[in-house]
Amino acid sequence: MVATAEGMWAGSHHCQHDAESIYAALVGKLKTYLADSDLELIQRAYQFAKEAHKGQQRKSGEAFITHPLATARILADLHLDAAAIAAALLHDVPEDTQVPLSKVQEDFGPEIAKLVDGVTKLSRINWDVIEESKRRVSKQSDDELNAWAENVRKMFLAMADDTRVVLIKLADRLHNISTLIYLPQNKRREIAQETMEIYAPLASRLGMWQMKWQLEDGAFRHLEPQQYKEIAGMVAGRRASRERYISNVIAILHDELERAGIKAEISGRPKHIYSIYRKMQSRGVDFSQMYDLLAVRVLVDEVPDCYSALGIVHALWHPIPGQFDDYIAMPKESLYQSLHTSVIGPEGKPLEIQIRTHEMHRLAEYGVAAHWRYKEGGKRDVKFEQKIAWLRQLMDWQKDVAGGAKEFVESLKTDIFRDQVYVFTPKGEIKDLPAGATPLDFAYRIHTDIGHRCIGAKVNGRLVALDYRLKTGEIIEVLTTKSPKGPSRDWLNSNLGYIKTAHAREKIRQWFRKQLREENIVRGRELLEKELNRLGLANEKLDDIAQLFKFDRLDDFVAAIGYGDISTQQIASKIAAEQARTYEISLPEVPPPPAEATKGIRVMGVGDLLTKLARCCTPVPGDEIVGYITRGKGVTVHRKDCPNIMAEKEQERLVRVDWGRTEHQVYPVTVRIEAWDRDGLLRDVAAVVAEDKINMSSVSAVSHPDRTATITATLEISGIEMLSRILSKLESIRDVSSVIRDSG
Repeated sequence: MVATAEGMWAGSHHCQHDAESIYAALVGKLKTYLADSDLELIQRAYQFAKEAHKGQQRKSGEAFITHPLATARILADLHLDAAAIAAALLHDVPEDTQVPLSKVQEDFGPEIAKLVDGVTKLSRINWDVIEESKRRVSKQSDDELNAWAENVRKMFLAMADDTRVVLIKLADRLHNISTLIYLPQNKRREIAQETMEIYAPLASRLGMWQMKWQLEDGAFRHLEPQQYKEIAGMVAGRRASRERYISNVIAILHDELERAGIKAEISGRPKHIYSIYRKMQSRGVDFSQMYDLLAVRVLVDEVPDCYSALGIVHALWHPIPGQFDDYIAMPKESLYQSLHTSVIGPEGKPLEIQIRTHEMHRLAEYGVAAHWRYKEGGKRDVKFEQKIAWLRQLMDWQKDVAGGAKEFVESLKTDIFRDQVYVFTPKGEIKDLPAGATPLDFAYRIHTDIGHRCIGAKVNGRLVALDYRLKTGEIIEVLTTKSPKGPSRDWLNSNLGYIKTAHAREKIRQWFRKQLREENIVRGRELLEKELNRLGLANEKLDDIAQLFKFDRLDDFVAAIGYGDISTQQIASKIAAEQARTYEISLPEVPPPPAEATKGIRVMGVGDLLTKLARCCTPVPGDEIVGYITRGKGVTVHRKDCPNIMAEKEQERLVRVDWGRTEHQVYPVTVRIEAWDRDGLLRDVAAVVAEDKINMSSVSAVSHPDRTATITATLEISGIEMLSRILSKLESIRDVSSVIRDSG
């Protein structure tokens, strides 16, 4: 594979290199490990593809054939077999030329045709940022999102059948990400975002670390160009001093290992641009405060040498507490193995050191691609099936997913592409779960029936809540009831945090789908009306909300809520998105304000006037709003259904307003909590609010003679979605009977 980021970028701008010279370099690489008969196959595939793409050009002006050649070269660096190399050369023929797949099969046989078909089925579509966590409203239609999700699902189905399909697709994406500069900016961002969300995590899960960081750095370059440029510049600026320091470390360590009789290969380990950025973000520091950019890798022959070398490292330099990971004893989900430690090195500088065998390093660099290195010699890679066991398990789960492709992609992002934690059953079996998983996720991973009957859990022998976040190394014991119980609908409420994995969520939904439809209709209507009431949106028409979710019949919509297919959080999000996108009010149409006056609330047609939020109805983003021109005090912004506005006689003083850019702003919202009075109630309310990082600007509590209490609190909220989340959490507090938005 390409050894450095600089190498990758250099490879992407080969200044109109002609196809023949690129092909010659490819053949030179293939000759190092393929037989002559295989090279003949590659020659035929190249000539076939060259003729099919004759006259076609890339956006860069290069001949189109240079792209499949570059894709094949990446796979040659991985030492893939001849069939995969030939398929890489042919992968764009059925999609971008007039030559049908049947002709490929006729000339090259069913194996290569199947690989080509598996790659070309993943057709390109126009898509935008889809992560709800970014709190952006997607500009895509549901049809486009479904098509995109279906393509991702097809890729994984094809990969489960033959992993070479996705290796070709990853190589295809790696070359494309390095040539994005020639595409329009919006298209660059689309491809970069998809790369960051699907392809880089996939390379990581397949153990292909070098390809992972190349994809991440390539995508980051276009998603955050300014930050990429700044970090790359600062890394380059420190290169000389860093290389001197690393050379000194290598010399010291080499002498000590040699003295101990340990044969080792030691090298500096480059830090990648995106990984530096992630660390800066997670730690809240700037580049000047990053003290762990120095890293060394030690490769030895045998596993015992790894631990001996670790002892020598720790004898030379003081280890930093809490910075040691033994991935040899407990490999990562991709079977990655290595010892990681951080020490205070020479000159008092923090230093990261990785220690592994040459075999572990080979597997870390090539991942599942290493499997094909054994095929030619007749050996069997005994770890290969283990390495893709998670994929086959995912395919088994996919059969149970009733919601289709989008739910399948959701399960990828939650169950597969997150960082993993490793926990133990009481019998000592290791189970890997996504970071943030709970005892309920663990219970459903063991068996669906255990999940349904779960009533509690013990972690390391201690009782914990069902929303407890599991940590690596913990022993989990699930407590169940003998009698049939069934899951709670609260478990599906994402605001309450009972489950994190799509696998557990789907099993719970399936249970509710089997219940009586009429019961789910009644329960779904109750949940919908309750959510609208507590958000202060009781005037919303239920049929209109059902239409937002593409339901023609209200009963089908509320039944879906009852089943658990649609959550109250999704309802709040959808309403907020729709109001932000299609907000209309019965006022004359007026021109928008100038572009520079778009921060915060925008007053339409009357310039950038002073605005303030009305205290009577305290609107937040997501609410439909209207402006009222006051005498001498600018414009007061009310909710459209505010009684004061509805009773206003001077309609000419009303103006159209919208929320503009509000992502970094908060707004005061008053909530009213009804509960049984008890010691510690107010403390519990304050704790839940603080845990969600929401500021509570005021609070008051009143006790009533019937031993109930009313707590009124003013919270600083960024929008309807945040309000829905905190109301759900407040309602889950012990002895709380109701929580609603107080509109005065």
